[in-house]
Amino acid sequence: MPAVLWDKQVGLLMRDHPYDSVMAARVLGQGYAYLLTAMAHRGEGLGLAPSTIVDVGVHTIILDTVAYAELCDTYHDGRFLHHVPLVDMKNDGSVMKTAHLVARAGWEVDLPLWEDAASCGPCHHGNDAH
Repeated sequence: MPAVLWDKQVGLLMRDHPYDSVMAARVLGQGYAYLLTAMAHRGEGLGLAPSTIVDVGVHTIILDTVAYAELCDTYHDGRFLHHVPLVDMKNDGSVMKTAHLVARAGWEVDLPLWEDAASCGPCHHGNDAH
């Protein structure tokens, strides 16, 4: 990822949330780890879900639609991974299962960022969505 894009997205997190640059970078990094893991396991029906705070990073990434489309092109063979939020939070342990899968995929998991919603997740899972 280009440093300019990273810096922009860290700046967006600091603009929209009460984060300093260190916290914004942590949240953004976990958002990328989650999305890239979700892309790698698309269609497996694993029920992946980010924590509430990791989802903030995910939203920062996907709302910059040009950069997100490029991410999908680069890391997901050009297939777009849709984001389908649910109104009701899930209460099935999927967040911690997801954190463990992210770790198994080779990403460093910033566990305190996953524990804020350890038994809930706000995202729908499916073949074309996270």
